Amino acid sequence: MPFLQPESSGRPGKAPGSVDYRFARRQLLFRYRAGELSRSDVCDAHSELMRIALHCSQRSTVSCPVCDESTLRVVKFVFGPRLPAGGRVVKTRAELKKLASERANRRCYSVEVCTSCRWNHLLEVSPIS
Repeated sequence: MPFLQPESSGRPGKAPGSVDYRFARRQLLFRYRAGELSRSDVCDAHSELMRIALHCSQRSTVSCPVCDESTLRVVKFVFGPRLPAGGRVVKTRAELKKLASERANRRCYSVEVCTSCRWNHLLEVSPIS
């Protein structure tokens, strides 16, 4: 049986091969609000991630879904050939474009972080080209 082609090409504006983690985020927040998970279970950002969020991130337009006190920060990491094993933090779009122009097989991981309560969640993984 042949696979049918979808009627649409996917989410508009998103690159083919990207993975969106919004559903996993909603499910985690639902479990937290239902009392299945404690605040320490969902607000567990590593100290290095917190440092990067404070100094090398972009401000998000949404507030924290846990504490609702602070606007979130979005941290972008790029992984791929000829980059450090821990990835490279990307601060600006120009820096991301420069990494994309090198024509290597690289992926960008976007993580949201709350600097107040330590909430963090992977938002999206997408190829850069």
